[in-house]
Amino acid sequence: QVQLVESGGGLVQAGGSLRLSCAASGRTFSSYAMGWFRQAPGKEREFVVGISWNGTRTWYADSVKGRFTISRDNAKNTVYMQMNSLRPEDTAIYSCAANGRARYACTNPNEYDYWGQGTQITDST
Repeated sequence: QVQLVESGGGLVQAGGSLRLSCAASGRTFSSYAMGWFRQAPGKEREFVVGISWNGTRTWYADSVKGRFTISRDNAKNTVYMQMNSLRPEDTAIYSCAANGRARYACTNPNEYDYWGQGTQITDST
């Protein structure tokens, strides 16, 4: 069993930056692919970024390429998402997720086994 806890959300002006963290419990974190998803009001959950178990491969949604960066520190059981040049359309609840059956991330949320409670990012412009 893995428990995920996100932090770092909040209010941010357009053009600003935030860094989200996702702290995981469990000894097997380092073998899991990880992903960040978001869900805006009235919209379906969508894939944002993903990272392989060892951090050597990453995946990005087209809407965030060049602005968001995912990374992980397996020694700290934590995955991060640096978000720069934020836009009003980035407003959403952001959740991290762990895929316990794969070492490489995918965009399908149904492939992920564990989810955090989510953290809200809101445009304050």
